[in-house]
Amino acid sequence: MGAGDLREGDTRVLSESEWFARLEEIGSEAGSFERLGARHAAFFIEAGATLIVTFETVTGIRDHQPGQLPLGYHVAKGRGWSHLCLIARSNTWYRDPAVYAYFDRLVDDAFFEDFDQVVFWGSGMAGYAAAAYSVAAPGATVIVAAPQATLDPRIAGWDPRFLEMRRTSFTDRYGFAPDMTEGAGPVFVLFDPDQNLDAMHAALFARSHVTLLPCRNLGRDPGAALDQMRILPSMLAAAATHSFDASLFRIFYRARRNYRPYLRNVLNRLDSDGRARLAALLCRNVVARLDAPKFGERLDELTRDLAARGQTLPREHHVAVNDQQR
Repeated sequence: MGAGDLREGDTRVLSESEWFARLEEIGSEAGSFERLGARHAAFFIEAGATLIVTFETVTGIRDHQPGQLPLGYHVAKGRGWSHLCLIARSNTWYRDPAVYAYFDRLVDDAFFEDFDQVVFWGSGMAGYAAAAYSVAAPGATVIVAAPQATLDPRIAGWDPRFLEMRRTSFTDRYGFAPDMTEGAGPVFVLFDPDQNLDAMHAALFARSHVTLLPCRNLGRDPGAALDQMRILPSMLAAAATHSFDASLFRIFYRARRNYRPYLRNVLNRLDSDGRARLAALLCRNVVARLDAPKFGERLDELTRDLAARGQTLPREHHVAVNDQQR
């Protein structure tokens, strides 16, 4: 049995070196696999004329993706598309001369010109990289979630989250991510506006070709949330067929009505704002649709508190949770 035939359960017993060996075998059979220095690797599956480019981490792939294969692999495989994944072993922001050289080589070889449609995806650190390296593929569609624009302290000194990266250069090759998207096709930046630092980075991306997609109450990791809601593959597939836009995203994003972390965030916000009646209506809506005992308990508490104030809930009114607190 080849490495690519391992069942999902079997992959969990692999060491990191064995896991990379598995990727190398799969890549060698269907495309290529290349180590990029000690901290990165490039995994490529060659198939159709559509290319999904994702920036992912070892931890993200091994802990969260089926069969411990990249997200982009799953999006591309069933559709007969090609896939390129840049894999980071740690929080590097893909700032590595070996990665620069790899993309330089792709440009020199006119690699991206072989594809009719190219989509770049990444979230957080990987969102920064997806935007920054999209300059290598003019006209590509770029979708990023909560990306950092840069960690150069002269520009983003207000962001204290990644102090260990302060000595890393963000001013040389593939540096300031918003500028690197100037030659791209449509660019979509998703972020939670209540996460102030993420919102400030998102603002740095504002350009005529960039659509900012605020996702209130989605939290600190909107990329993981979109994946957990199972709408991220559909988003990337739509982008690859030129049909993704803000309106379609809002249709996909209705899935948050059944995404419990989002619903908990909305409830916590209403509780902190002292909006007990609206919080009770939210809980009632959730309990009517989902098996959510915690929301039921909170509904009982809120109903008692409201009754003590002489307030009751309307019998037939239901809150559209996808529209409130947007």
